[in-house]
Amino acid sequence: MSTIPSNLRYTDSHEWVLDNGDGTATLGITDHAQEALGDVVFVELPEVGRELETGEEFGVIESVKAASDLYSPLTGEVVEINDALEDAPEAINESPYEDGWVAKVQLSDREQLESLLDADAYSRIVEAEQE
Repeated sequence: MSTIPSNLRYTDSHEWVLDNGDGTATLGITDHAQEALGDVVFVELPEVGRELETGEEFGVIESVKAASDLYSPLTGEVVEINDALEDAPEAINESPYEDGWVAKVQLSDREQLESLLDADAYSRIVEAEQE
């Protein structure tokens, strides 16, 4: 069973968002997503300074099974990326909600966080996919 922290927001494409409380948000993929992908071997990260639109592809995660695009759940500017993933992409498998984060984004509008799924809604999506 996948871990779904209650303090995060989610998308139906299995990205998670942490509101950092300072106008930025941290993005990553969920435990469910990394389990489905299998062993991650490469991560293509966005450029710092890149402007993202909600739903826009902003990176790729490659595993032994497949390559999966990352889709931005928010509109804003990339202000930091997790460079450690370039040398240790397996952090996404080992710690998807902590060491395996992908990028931090300066939000264009904090209210957009409200449009994302809470943990309960996301867990229902995961359960439906596992049936």
